[in-house]
Amino acid sequence: MNPFLDAPPAVSVIMPVLNEERHLREAVQQVLDQDYAGPIDVVLAVGPSRDRTQEVADSIAAADSRVTIVPNPTGRTPHALNAAINASKGEVVARVDGHAMLPRDYVRTAVETLQQTGADNVGGIMAAEGVSPFEKAVARAMTSKIGVGNAAFHVGGEGGPADTVYLGVFRRTALERVGGYDEHFQRAQDWEMNHRIRETGGLVWFQPKMRVSYRPRATVRALASQYFHYGRWRRVVARTHQGTINLRYLAPPIAVSLIVLGLVAGFFWPPAFVVPAGYALAIVAGSVLTGRDLEPAALVRLPVVYAAMHLSWGTGFITSPKRLRKKHETVGLQDLLH
Repeated sequence: MNPFLDAPPAVSVIMPVLNEERHLREAVQQVLDQDYAGPIDVVLAVGPSRDRTQEVADSIAAADSRVTIVPNPTGRTPHALNAAINASKGEVVARVDGHAMLPRDYVRTAVETLQQTGADNVGGIMAAEGVSPFEKAVARAMTSKIGVGNAAFHVGGEGGPADTVYLGVFRRTALERVGGYDEHFQRAQDWEMNHRIRETGGLVWFQPKMRVSYRPRATVRALASQYFHYGRWRRVVARTHQGTINLRYLAPPIAVSLIVLGLVAGFFWPPAFVVPAGYALAIVAGSVLTGRDLEPAALVRLPVVYAAMHLSWGTGFITSPKRLRKKHETVGLQDLLH
């Protein structure tokens, strides 16, 4: 008997939560207010926060029996996700972040897409929405091929098979088949698990109707740190799963290498300065093309944003230490399931 055909399947929404006092109550309410016809429950995996996140989570759970809490003493995302998966019961498991803003039809659209496509995981668009001029510049860069390449969950496009998607709504059977998230991956755990889903014969599907609002980083330093760690851990994925790197991922480290080489060589052979100068001109031109409808305060920040994203990601990829790569094993969920 297929529960997807007989009745709307139960959906468990899992949320890794850390320092989310300001946003948690609204994020949970948006889940509980979904227009989905089937049962929904929420599992909050709460880490050791520096604010009142634990108290807010306890209050939410006390007021609604559909919300349960599990501890995440490490504070790390993959540990939180596996703990929440283990505590959940739904045939469908939806990952949502503690500050995510969901449209009311998010869960319904996801389940319908799972039914129609036979996919193991579906996800949609990471819709970056800024408030300050800098955040607006970051939001534009995160939806531009100049900033993030051709990743559909950033730039949009037609629905269809994908390497990875934002967040994800999974069949429980798929999570159990691959053993959940690999807790070794502090970052890039979504990409890594989606790779294992595809390796084991599963289908990952991009559904552009699923849009989740995302607030981008508010400072250059925070943005650079974010993309440095993205690059660092994407290199770990590449070491663990051979053959998963394509030109889109190699472009930033190649750019960093050429710029550094040009800057050093330029002191001995001045024409070499054309390389970093050419990069600077390219991102200024790209900023004008992609940000012409932005307010002036955001537009002038766009070249800095592009450079921070490219150079930080590339530097993280190049400098990623081999010690980060350990023997691949899916720690946590697999052990808990047996």
